[in-house]
Amino acid sequence: MWQMGLLIDSQGRLIACEGAEFERPGVKLRGEPRVTRTDLKTGKMEVLADNYDHKPLQGPNDVTMDGHGRLYFTDFAGAAVYRIDAPGRLTRILAAPDIQRPNGIQVSPDDTKLYLVEANRQEGGARLIRSYDLHPDGMVGNMRVLYDFSPGRSADGLSIDRESNLYASAGLNQRRGTSETLDTKAGVYVISPSGKLLKFIPIPEDLVTNNAFGGPDMKTLYITAGKNLYKVRTEIPGLSR
Repeated sequence: MWQMGLLIDSQGRLIACEGAEFERPGVKLRGEPRVTRTDLKTGKMEVLADNYDHKPLQGPNDVTMDGHGRLYFTDFAGAAVYRIDAPGRLTRILAAPDIQRPNGIQVSPDDTKLYLVEANRQEGGARLIRSYDLHPDGMVGNMRVLYDFSPGRSADGLSIDRESNLYASAGLNQRRGTSETLDTKAGVYVISPSGKLLKFIPIPEDLVTNNAFGGPDMKTLYITAGKNLYKVRTEIPGLSR
């Protein structure tokens, strides 16, 4: 089983989005779509979600959590966003037609905002970051477009720092046979809570896919792209969401 979005929770357990369809030139894979939690000390794994309303998930892609330990994950192929309150306790908080192809997801440090990447490659599709008010009950509302990557390639993975700035892996160095243009260069886009581009970190390889903070001071940003892993130091510590 291959994994997409990964997260280490507050108890040091690995949360994984599994089984989403994976396609590259000459390679197409698909497994059992589910979200799992693994105790890294014992290796014990449990399935947190594999269906909603008795219908199988289609392609869990990315996952984050809030300060209450609730998990939020995107189902890219299923055009939905879910919240997990406990194993098997699943709530759908967003769905088509309000969203199209949800990818990266993050929650602000104060638990008041939920950020969602739309990564629709189709002509005229949404390629942007949506911002929602996140309510205490874990539901969302008041959608705004925070940042638009169109007509270039949208973001994939999304991280956040302690000042609520987003770090979005986006863009292309070469066309890939879609309607996406090269207007969005490949790299990490650092975006403020108001939607202002604060910094651009160029990455020389396609596809730039994900990023996460780590290191003793949480000021090292790790970036996946192609077959390589990059790292860059940041001024502001990141969160492990």
